[in-house]
Amino acid sequence: MDRALDLAALGMGRTSPNPLVGALVLDVSGRLVGEGFHAAAGRPHAEVGALAQAGVRARGGTLVVTLEPCSHHGRTPPCSEAVIAAGVHRVIVAMQDPDPRVAGSGLKALRQAGAEVLLGVRQRQAERLNAAFCHRLRTGRPLGLLKWAMSVDGRTALPNGASQWISAPESRDWVHRLRARCDAVIVGGGTLRADDPLLTSRGRRAIEPLRVVISRTLDLPQQARLWDRAAAPTLVAHGPEAPQRERQRLDGLGVERLELKRCEPLDLMEALALRGCNQVLWECGPALAAAALRQGCVQHLSAVMAPKLLGGVAARTPVGDLQLSSMAMAPAWLEQALSRSGDDLIWELSSPGG
Repeated sequence: MDRALDLAALGMGRTSPNPLVGALVLDVSGRLVGEGFHAAAGRPHAEVGALAQAGVRARGGTLVVTLEPCSHHGRTPPCSEAVIAAGVHRVIVAMQDPDPRVAGSGLKALRQAGAEVLLGVRQRQAERLNAAFCHRLRTGRPLGLLKWAMSVDGRTALPNGASQWISAPESRDWVHRLRARCDAVIVGGGTLRADDPLLTSRGRRAIEPLRVVISRTLDLPQQARLWDRAAAPTLVAHGPEAPQRERQRLDGLGVERLELKRCEPLDLMEALALRGCNQVLWECGPALAAAALRQGCVQHLSAVMAPKLLGGVAARTPVGDLQLSSMAMAPAWLEQALSRSGDDLIWELSSPGG
């Protein structure tokens, strides 16, 4: 199962709205004869790839898979049918599929066909691997990650607004790899005006994540690297109050627009879930970061801390007003990892609320 989990992770950032799945086949004597992973939405599922590689050697053997084989018709046929047709004797599964279209029906079909089914091997690791997929199914929103780079005294820019570069080159490379694991990267209009970011993974995945700008007034620059759709797709989300003139200007640039009922992080997250996003990255300024946190749109934090002192009473900090009035209202986030990146430290935390 450890090998199957490693295989599943190879699809990171490319399978949404589907989960990450890895599988392998052992023949009747226990030898590895086939393995596969789900490489992208619309591509063959992990079980199908592993069974195809195994061929007739799968008959009477064992399938090890990180997620319950599906039992519904989507872009591909049900995997449970392929497993049954292959004549597999035993199926070892890490976790049940939380998708209500499956939710145990795949396991039931396998048992009814006479296969021995063992569920729960490395379940915790499998659930952690597919935390984003499970979160979207449970809440109707993608899993949200919030990232910032700051000095050791908690500043994200000098008093004059200069911010490039706080972090080390190694940390910027780490951010590119983080983006490659996400389906969308979100900024606000202020970040776009101030930094003119590119927001790509710099080629670390074949299809770059969707670049999203959320802007209430659409006061956005005429020229921006985000408007170059050859680099990556871009979506501008706004509310009903956005001026018609600014809408037409974006339309003239060929930029995709999305009108939300309210120009709020929560509304944007629900819209991105409908587009199949399992995990998104917030790389925004302090006001938008605070709004995303207040509305429950962030489940993980990644703080890149550089060994620099920027100072300044009015210097910008990572997060704006969270509307807290006592320390008891500020629960401690849970540490997931603390690592070194060049001269920087990267502190990764998860929400105490899960």
